[in-house]
Amino acid sequence: MEFKDFGLAEPIMKALAAKDYSVPTPIQQQAMPIVLSGKDLCGIAQTGTGKTAAFALPTLDRLSRVAKHTPPLTCRVLVLSPTRELAAQIGQSFRDYGRFMRLNVATVFGGVPIHKQIRQLSQGVDVLVATPGRLLDIISQKAFHLKGVEVLVLDEADQMMDMGFIHPVKQIVSFVPKERQTLFFSATMPKEIAALAKQFLNDPATVSVTPPATTAERIVQRAYFVNQGEKQALLTHLLRTEDIDRALIFTRTKYGADKVVRALAGAGIPSLAIHGDKSQGQRTAALQAFRAGQVKLLVATDIAARGIDVSGLSHVINFEIPNNPDQYVHRIGRTARAGAEGIAISLVADDERSYLKAIERLTRTQSEVMPLPAGMAELVRNLPKPAPRKPADARPPRPQQVREKQPRQHRERGEQGDGARPFRPRRRKSVGAYKGAVQRVG
Repeated sequence: MEFKDFGLAEPIMKALAAKDYSVPTPIQQQAMPIVLSGKDLCGIAQTGTGKTAAFALPTLDRLSRVAKHTPPLTCRVLVLSPTRELAAQIGQSFRDYGRFMRLNVATVFGGVPIHKQIRQLSQGVDVLVATPGRLLDIISQKAFHLKGVEVLVLDEADQMMDMGFIHPVKQIVSFVPKERQTLFFSATMPKEIAALAKQFLNDPATVSVTPPATTAERIVQRAYFVNQGEKQALLTHLLRTEDIDRALIFTRTKYGADKVVRALAGAGIPSLAIHGDKSQGQRTAALQAFRAGQVKLLVATDIAARGIDVSGLSHVINFEIPNNPDQYVHRIGRTARAGAEGIAISLVADDERSYLKAIERLTRTQSEVMPLPAGMAELVRNLPKPAPRKPADARPPRPQQVREKQPRQHRERGEQGDGARPFRPRRRKSVGAYKGAVQRVG
């Protein structure tokens, strides 16, 4: 099967030809006929399988064939994404595939001035790609509404649940017309996500390109059992001895990511970190340098890594094992793309062995246990001192205009950092309460 067999509109076929795309991926072959028919869809597909095009191409075909002016302050297509990087990537895909159409695409997320985004949306847009928290901020200011939405896409639904976005997502969906087409995508399908899909979708068709929570067969999985204090020395050794084209290194915390980068810098190994405490400019610059091959090591937390789609990623290294087995599926799925092979390496401390067992039960695979290199104690002793902390490693201040404009009840840590819980401000005592306390003491 080829893209020409779907009967897509001429401007879309012209854009695909410009990108030299002719043969659809399995998820595109299964999903696109369903989306083109107007039915709701539940798609189970890992990142890197081509699912963005699976919903973008038929949605653009719909916009092309039912051309009409979008009213101010609304959109025809709404795509919800858990992170800034993924939202930016999806928005760019819509622009690429719709380059020969009269198409207005907007992307909104936290970390940038909200008033500029409100101004961009004021005339109405055809396609809006948004993170939940920032979209609710804009809606709460009565600067945008969702009454014009014809197609609703929820991408990475399991990740949105992990990040604590389910309540905001439910609130957003309540603003969307019931007469709509809903496309729901998730890499895994636990019971909670299945229940959510049932709530949002109307008589959907289901497609799955891989069984839920399985890992790619082309990924070689290895595990090193190592003491926590020896992990950095082992990582440095592996980076010097492995044939690495480009590697994504995962830590569980933002502090841990910065610590690994400084340790590698002390050993003369360049790398960059990407996590929620980095400013949007820093995150974008790091990702661009990684994609361009200017640096071949990117150290990331799970949440910040969502949306990182980089060709030529030969290795994924779990410096710390995720305590959620589903996260492991997301992590290692970033390698072995487009028919290539990949290697996933996990550094497992004693207190992480239970996490590895849970991963192996979920994925029904076992990692090959590798012996530690000879002279491990000497590698630890000879590990150079980490580079000093840079001012850029400190948490950047929130932009003033965002702090002033955003309603605090909708500001969510998930878009700024790696916390899963919504931000709730501390209650402060009134001046009268303090005066009363002074009078009682007196």
